[in-house]
Amino acid sequence: MHSFTELVDRCTTFTLEALKEPNEKTIEALQTSGATTLVKALQMIQLQKSILAVGMFSIFEARLQEGLRCSNGFDEAKRILDDEGELDIKERFDDLFLAVNVLKHGHGRSYNALVAKAETLYFRIKLPDESFFFEGDVSEVSTLVEVDDAFVQLCGDVISDVSRVIRRVRPEFV
Repeated sequence: MHSFTELVDRCTTFTLEALKEPNEKTIEALQTSGATTLVKALQMIQLQKSILAVGMFSIFEARLQEGLRCSNGFDEAKRILDDEGELDIKERFDDLFLAVNVLKHGHGRSYNALVAKAETLYFRIKLPDESFFFEGDVSEVSTLVEVDDAFVQLCGDVISDVSRVIRRVRPEFV
């Protein structure tokens, strides 16, 4: 099998590109029709991005556990990033770990941790006093993290960055 990070990079690009055309066509169709099916199509596209982000992080966790021969791959990866002085990568990785937990579980400790540092995040979270990211955006789905193309790409990029550091220390890690 090719490296997980290479496949994640390709999968991210492929999926975002594949979603772009139907998204654009649906937005165009909404200019002349307010059909529920069109609104559902836009929401489905947004939900697919959340599913991609959660899925790639979940599978990465399994790859970390197997490749690092440990029971908590995320903790071990963070330890390696700490040891290597890669604090910026570690912080982005931890923030995305929390964001994916919020996508999976909603309100809780991960959400509270992100709210506390909302001003410094590379992505948007819905603050406690917000009902929408963009009121009137019919494509918005009910999530506490704004999952746009940039967020999905950030997930893939951070997985690649973390993997690169791990391979530097443990070349056998694929």
